[in-house]
Amino acid sequence: MPFRFPCNPVFDFYVYVNMFYGSISDFCTDRDCPIMSAGPGFEYPLLDGQKKASKPTAPQYILVALSSIQDLINDENVFPTKDGNEFPATFRQNVKTIFKQLMRIFAHMYHSHFDKMLPLYQEGHLNSLFAHFVRFAREFDLLEKKDMLPMQELVDFFGNEGILN
Repeated sequence: MPFRFPCNPVFDFYVYVNMFYGSISDFCTDRDCPIMSAGPGFEYPLLDGQKKASKPTAPQYILVALSSIQDLINDENVFPTKDGNEFPATFRQNVKTIFKQLMRIFAHMYHSHFDKMLPLYQEGHLNSLFAHFVRFAREFDLLEKKDMLPMQELVDFFGNEGILN
């Protein structure tokens, strides 16, 4: 039986992460976030087509990541919308790549900009989105354990509260 799950949540997670990032993007500047990171020991290089790593600023990394996710979601060959079109054999890997990128953006927002969300009263909404994101990723095995490491404390907290169980 082929790998199957609802595709709408993938699009929804992308849209909501993009919206949350947009709400704090004035604080995530090349000057303030010169490295894409999620705390000490969690720096994220950007890979080009030849697998050469560069160290972009966080805004550069996030812009490239969100653009590449949007390109995948809009690609009829990756996310077919027309009746009769089949999902490609690489669909699962494409979704895993999307989730890895979204997790990195979540991690950066939490580690570098959570304090900016508090006066905007966004923390509850972000926490709810993150809990749903992790639950969906676990349900369909879309994230590696190492991808969740920078957020492990929050994943554990939500798990202990019964949110992710």
